[in-house]
Amino acid sequence: MIANSEFQKINSESQAHLQVRYYTLQKNIARAKAAYALLISNMRTVVLGTVSNQGIPNVSYAPFVIDEAKKIYIFVSKLSIHTSNLQGNGKASVMLIEDETKSKQIFARKRLTYSCHATVLEKNHPEWDYIADKFDQRFGNIIYIFRNLPDFEIFKFTPYEGLFVMDFGAAYQINADDLNHLVQITEQGDGEREK
Repeated sequence: MIANSEFQKINSESQAHLQVRYYTLQKNIARAKAAYALLISNMRTVVLGTVSNQGIPNVSYAPFVIDEAKKIYIFVSKLSIHTSNLQGNGKASVMLIEDETKSKQIFARKRLTYSCHATVLEKNHPEWDYIADKFDQRFGNIIYIFRNLPDFEIFKFTPYEGLFVMDFGAAYQINADDLNHLVQITEQGDGEREK
């Protein structure tokens, strides 16, 4: 039988251990959130996965802008395969991935993937002008040309789920309710575990 003083010592040590674990998790979540935000702000293109109505997959890329709600926009030609796929069904996956030359480990590049619904912005809508201006600010004079070409469109990608991989054993689920909230889904990662 454990004496009362021994029980108090064990209980005190357990509480101390839990407190250290809690602060470590909070620190690691903060680190993951910072890496997540940095990846989004540093990237200028998205890898774009689409599928045709016949089920034929296509991977491409496009320069993008992102708004405060983490909706992603691309400015693309109607002549491209991904545009045809998006017009056909609006299903897309977008990925932002750390530059190979900046990655510490090629097998563990930081990456963010969102599953999205894609819609076309109407050219006569104020949102179209606002987003086109954001493209102009980010990418310069070429956007003036795109704005005046009849075959260029702006697509909006609305994420409904996501995955942020920070490193080996550090993967975080993201859901549409709060695209800034990371929930650890790996056993040995650095973040908050789903309860």
